[in-house]
Amino acid sequence: MSRPEIEKFDVIRRLIRKEINGGAAAGLLRRSTRQVRRLKGKVIKKGAAGLIHGNRGKAGHHRVPEQERKKIVALLNKRYPDFGPTFAAEKLKETHAIDRDPNTIRAIMIAEELWKPRSKKKPPEHRQWRERKSAYGEMEQFDGSYEHWLEDRGGTGELCLLASIDDATSQVTQAVFEDHEGVFPVFRFWDKYIRTHGKPRAIYLDKFSTYHMNHPFAKDNPDTLTQFQRAMRELHVEVIPANSPQAKGRIERLFETLQDRLIKELRLARVSTVEEANEFLNTYLPKFNAQFSVVPRLTANLHQPLPAKEQTKLGSILSRHTERIIQNDFTFSFQNQWYQLTKCQPLTICKKDKVVVEARTDHTVHIRLRGKYLNYRILPVRPIKATPPWIIAKTSAQVNASKVHIPPANHPWRQATNATALKQLTTPG
Repeated sequence: MSRPEIEKFDVIRRLIRKEINGGAAAGLLRRSTRQVRRLKGKVIKKGAAGLIHGNRGKAGHHRVPEQERKKIVALLNKRYPDFGPTFAAEKLKETHAIDRDPNTIRAIMIAEELWKPRSKKKPPEHRQWRERKSAYGEMEQFDGSYEHWLEDRGGTGELCLLASIDDATSQVTQAVFEDHEGVFPVFRFWDKYIRTHGKPRAIYLDKFSTYHMNHPFAKDNPDTLTQFQRAMRELHVEVIPANSPQAKGRIERLFETLQDRLIKELRLARVSTVEEANEFLNTYLPKFNAQFSVVPRLTANLHQPLPAKEQTKLGSILSRHTERIIQNDFTFSFQNQWYQLTKCQPLTICKKDKVVVEARTDHTVHIRLRGKYLNYRILPVRPIKATPPWIIAKTSAQVNASKVHIPPANHPWRQATNATALKQLTTPG
């Protein structure tokens, strides 16, 4: 018997012994007098067993049949040992035609020690709730997540998943696996995004160095921009840096979900290369969005179509820009490589002109001056500086002919030295 049942039995015994009346017993048990009379009758007839529920110890009418339960346990141990209950229930239904409530699967997993019930979380720090944006394309949350997404199959190691999620719909608009979260992978991501969807009105991201200038000097100089900020300014897309991870909670929760689900989906699909993983995302994301996206308040699509002029310049905008100064021999250095400007150019070039070197995502280099692209060739070695005409190099014959001047024996400093030495020799000990 449980502790409440023992206490209930003690009260009923006192009632039977007439130590208390029915009203007092009802007050102690917080039951009606009618229920107390019924319980008294059961105890008189069956004793303490009369207070125990009749279904205790019996199998429930909705209990999973033992044969099906054994099948579920075998599948969970063999294929889904590290899955969460909800995800495991989805895969059992999708792959094995076993349609059971996630709570049922959770109970089985707890009994088999495949799932540990989570302890209650501490009350979170109070943060003011921000309402979702009203329409698709109004704001994209963007970030990168480093993880062993392929569980080191094929020697891939740790990869970075770049992803964007629409703030109004929670729809994953694009995702791609890259080696790191540097300038070129991010530019490749947004080049494909803009050509596919158009320009979002705003991008919400963290203060990672690729996206935000974190040096103290930048706080006092608004013109100090990262390559990403400069590119988005040229595209007229607002960049909003978040002050905390919780501020961009939608993309953070997305990565938590993908780290739980996508890693296992890639394992089940036996994906072992980055190329296969990116191909897998093309079929996985539509299913993911169908399950987790929501309906926005407004049906409008606020992505801005890319104008024809910007479309031709997109490769230039989404590239790393670096300034270089033209030398006297019309050469300049960039990334340990020397470049020579050719004679035929679309405009006049002067010495000491500042040119913009564009290192693009397709690994090509373009040189721009006053809106025009210059012609160049790559030099195999560093150019040799020409000797100015006023400096005449001595020939080997002239060097050999020259003699070092040796002072004669009667030179004043030799006489002084000789006199000192003679004096030291003649002076007695």
